[in-house]
Amino acid sequence: MREVAIVGAKTTEFGELWERSLRDIVVEAGIGAIEDAGISGKEIDAMYVGNMSGGRFVEQEHLGALIADYSGLARGLHVASTRVEAACASGGLALRQAIQAVSSGYSNVAIAAGAEKMTDISSSGATDALSAAADREWEGIQGATFPGIYAMIAKLHMAKYGTTSEQLAAVAVKNHENGMHNPIAQFKSKISIEQVLKSIMVSDPLHILDCSPVSDGAAAVVVVPAEDALKYTDKPIYVKASAQASDTIALHDRRDITTLDATVVAGKRAYEMAGLTPKDISFVEVHDCFTIAEICAIEDLGFADKGKGGVVSMNGETKLGGRIPVNPSGGLKSCGHPVGATGVKQAVEAVTQLRGEAGKRQVEGAKYGMTHNVGGSGATAVVHIFSSER
Repeated sequence: MREVAIVGAKTTEFGELWERSLRDIVVEAGIGAIEDAGISGKEIDAMYVGNMSGGRFVEQEHLGALIADYSGLARGLHVASTRVEAACASGGLALRQAIQAVSSGYSNVAIAAGAEKMTDISSSGATDALSAAADREWEGIQGATFPGIYAMIAKLHMAKYGTTSEQLAAVAVKNHENGMHNPIAQFKSKISIEQVLKSIMVSDPLHILDCSPVSDGAAAVVVVPAEDALKYTDKPIYVKASAQASDTIALHDRRDITTLDATVVAGKRAYEMAGLTPKDISFVEVHDCFTIAEICAIEDLGFADKGKGGVVSMNGETKLGGRIPVNPSGGLKSCGHPVGATGVKQAVEAVTQLRGEAGKRQVEGAKYGMTHNVGGSGATAVVHIFSSER
């Protein structure tokens, strides 16, 4: 197996992109990543496109071929292009597929892209489409939505560990502070704990400011063998680990719904692959679809003791300049969450940080960055570790 590196990365703006189609935004991200890498289309031999539900959101399936076509990689070049679906972890899994393709030698230059156009249908339609990432028979048909599912996780976390609404709110406040300095972020406004607690209750105890928004956006990276990386850029970012794990899709079958076992296992596999521990990680982009999700993630990945994620967040340990900066991009909460794009966007943020190009949100001295992408309520977890050093 070969070592691999990312040599190009690009995201579109995230938000309500009314004037652009799905194909527009994914082509923008893909071309941007190709230009950043300084490669030509003739060098690309594989593309993996993360997308959760193009059929529901824009009534378009067969997205691998569509994106190859509109990226100029189909006619004449006939690049192999595959759509990858793992609910909200579709982007992270597309990246993992590209890494595996290059590492195995089946490909030499692969693109991992992720895209979702979620605002072209009604909010109720988007909610229904997203609920398909849970167990449809046991949860969706019974009326359970993702705010409701994560609210149950939050309620039990509060009951078991004393986590408070103020601690949940602190996660949102911190991520908005980071997102204010991210040009692609959907929300660049500063908020306070009081504002979070006074915002509309969506599903007790989660307020609307505890929830990531419905978004449009796309992201892409270019993956090559590590031995070739310096041919393309003087700032390659090396993939030190790529790990994936699964869990039961329905909450009622899980050992403990306040712990996402897929995250725990994927994290352990990634640390072992990279030969690292949580103390070695300079920053982490976690899947904060809801504020409780970030608290669970930092516990499950070993950055906080179980039950102490809320305390760690409230104490400022996860802020920029803190012990372990979490979501320096602003996370899903501030950047937005176009579900198929999020996992790749996290990798773009890791590349930006490790290149030292993140501006006011830069993590000083960053050496190792981790990304954590979750499908649904935790049935899929994908974890990557990156470094600026080979």
